[in-house]
Amino acid sequence: MSIETLQAPVVNIPVRHKRSRARSVGLHAALVLASLIAVFPVFWVLVTSFKPDGRAVAPTIRLFDESSLANYGDVLSGQQGDFLAWVANSVEIALLTTVIAVFLSATTGYAVSRFRFPGSRKLLLSFLVVQMFPFAVLIVPLFNVLLTLGLQGTSIGLVLVYCTTSVPFCTYMLKGYFDTIPADIDESGRVDGLSPFGVFWRLVLPLARPGLAVTAFYAFLTAWGEVAFASAFLSASDESKTLAVGLQVFVQQNRVEWGHLAAASILVAIPAVAVFYLVQRFLVAGLAAGAVKG
Repeated sequence: MSIETLQAPVVNIPVRHKRSRARSVGLHAALVLASLIAVFPVFWVLVTSFKPDGRAVAPTIRLFDESSLANYGDVLSGQQGDFLAWVANSVEIALLTTVIAVFLSATTGYAVSRFRFPGSRKLLLSFLVVQMFPFAVLIVPLFNVLLTLGLQGTSIGLVLVYCTTSVPFCTYMLKGYFDTIPADIDESGRVDGLSPFGVFWRLVLPLARPGLAVTAFYAFLTAWGEVAFASAFLSASDESKTLAVGLQVFVQQNRVEWGHLAAASILVAIPAVAVFYLVQRFLVAGLAAGAVKG
């Protein structure tokens, strides 16, 4: 055998054109501008939270003007509302909504992904149709349903309402994620003697952690920062309010306490940021995998 036959064929790999300096500068400038536009409102709310109410809105804009932590102390001490009770109510409602929504959407999404039964496609279509209706249209019929069930004004009723909005989206997304998991895993589990639910619980769910993280984050945010349903379905007592509804205490008829409102808004945002930090490594993988197949 000759040496020429042993030589590997030469493959011409196309060379990527380098971006010109002007285009690179323009691209980075656009990214910096977009980042500043996105971050500036949050930064301004943070700065306002340290100012007294009278200095929060002034003709002359100043970054720091008699700044202190007094607003946070007033909010946490409950001088104008039981803030800690609002936190407890919001945490309870958000966690219950997250657990119930993830469980229902995971089991429903797995059933639609793995089993063929009459009406499965219509079920998915109904989930999409539900997402088309705005929240304002659903308030009256949901109010009548809760009133009939005797759950009007209770936290459990509000949790069920939040599940009606989060479960359809989560189900459709998890169904797409379960489609990316090979069905051979289910068959091997059944060969080993696992029941269908055992296959789902022991084999499929651990592989679907990125998708579960995305749906859990969505369900949590749905319940954490929602205002319309919470205002309509909870009682008017101060002890039953959630954080988003309790912030209305700082918006009075003739006066808005901007400093206290900004401080309370920052405190409300901290748990959502913490949850995002815990699941952020799963978010990209879950969103990408759930969008591959429908």
